[in-house]
Amino acid sequence: MADLDDRRLYLCVPDRHDLEAFVAACIEGGVDVVQLREKHLDDRALLARAEAVGAVCRDAGIPFVLNDRPDLALAAGADGVHVGQDDVPPDVARRILGDDAIIGLSTHSTADLVGSLDAPVTYVSAGPVEPTPTKPGRPGVGLEYIRYAVEHAGRSVWVTGGVSPATVAGVVGAGARHVVAVRWLTDASDPAAAARQLRRALDTAIDEAEAGEISNPSPA
Repeated sequence: MADLDDRRLYLCVPDRHDLEAFVAACIEGGVDVVQLREKHLDDRALLARAEAVGAVCRDAGIPFVLNDRPDLALAAGADGVHVGQDDVPPDVARRILGDDAIIGLSTHSTADLVGSLDAPVTYVSAGPVEPTPTKPGRPGVGLEYIRYAVEHAGRSVWVTGGVSPATVAGVVGAGARHVVAVRWLTDASDPAAAARQLRRALDTAIDEAEAGEISNPSPA
């Protein structure tokens, strides 16, 4: 499951009372990667929630990633971990989880991206494109950074920040093919329908972008 290139829609979700049913509904609607990002549970509780989400994802054949904690990712049988710039370094996470694990790394600037180039990571996230309540105090990076990241990362780039059916065309236009959704799904009254709407918009934008690339090839 470490190859994420063919996947497109990544759910990042905190703990919630209906966590397992919510994740299953999002997968039904087209989510094909899931991350549990929960900052407020103690280790035992977080491990239990990670095991529960991991079981849902495993049954669906969907990669499951835990935020920040490679030790608990290993204990929960997760497929990998996502770390930020101030968290456990990717090389340490790799040593804990092994060669086949998914290791994701957040980047928010060209300096972060350059620092990721030699890191043992499977993918990087880039963003947030616009300010978001899930990253309080962090300014938006805009689409120019997304273009830079896609061109230079050397691995899949997952775009964060304000992802919705209304914004994915702009993100895809900047070269991205992978997005991370939070509030569009977590705030939805019908998460399966919301995921389906977002996935349809994303797939359409990618199909149109790639059709345009074929019909207007770059000069040799």
